[in-house]
Amino acid sequence: MAAVKFEQAMARLEAIVGQLENGDLSLDESLKIFEEGIRLSKNCLKVLEEAERKVEVLVQDTNGKKQLRAFSLDDDADEASLEP
Repeated sequence: MAAVKFEQAMARLEAIVGQLENGDLSLDESLKIFEEGIRLSKNCLKVLEEAERKVEVLVQDTNGKKQLRAFSLDDDADEASLEP
């Protein structure tokens, strides 16, 4: 399967869920699109995990050691309020 953009994959997953919930498909057709959905969901999970790694930031603790921490908008606002 060629690389699919996250938004496209999510839209297709929503369509697959709708088709499966509708119940109008044969067993073979249901299995086929279910397998497609599994592939798409794995792709989406991979994209989200990569995005999470990109968002991690290095911060310095009180002992001067650097450590990885997930970025948070609240943390950014707190740091901005501390600047002169």
